[in-house]
Amino acid sequence: MRTAVVRVDVDPSGELTAGQLTEGVTALRALGDHGGVVVVDNNLPDMPRGRREAELLVDNPQAADVEELKGAAIAMCAKAFGTDPVIGVVTFVSRGTDEDAHGVLAGFGLHGEIARTAGDDGYDIIHVTLRKEDMTRIPESRVHTALEASTNCEIHLRMV
Repeated sequence: MRTAVVRVDVDPSGELTAGQLTEGVTALRALGDHGGVVVVDNNLPDMPRGRREAELLVDNPQAADVEELKGAAIAMCAKAFGTDPVIGVVTFVSRGTDEDAHGVLAGFGLHGEIARTAGDDGYDIIHVTLRKEDMTRIPESRVHTALEASTNCEIHLRMV
C-alpha cells in the first residue's frame, strides 16, 4: 500500500494564535480519524509564520489521483482551522515495494509489468517491461533513476 504525504500551509496569513493552531490540530486529527488520515505531530504552534504546514499521511492502495488528494487535504484543513489553506508538496513514502514501483510509473503516466527476482548478492532485481511508444516522451534515465530511488533495488528496463 502506498502512503502519500500531503503538506498544507494551514495559516498562510500567519494570523492564527498558538491556541487556535492547537485547536485546529485537534480538529484536524478528529477529521483524519474518520477519514483514515494520520496527522503528523509537527508542533504547529511553535512553527514560525510561513512554515505552519500540516502533514497528512494518506494510505491509498492504488496510485490515487494527486489532485484528489490535494482537494481532500485542503477541505479538511479549511474545516479544521477556518482558514484558506494553501497546498504544499505531495510526496510518497517509499517502502521499496512493487506498489511503489507502480506508483512511480503512474507518476510518469506509464503502465508496465513488474517482476522481482533475487540477485546473486542477495539484493532484489526488478525487471520492468514498458511499451516503447510510451517511452518516447520521457527519458529512460529519469524513469530508471526514479524506480531505483523508490525501491532501493537494481532496475532493468525492457522496452517492447
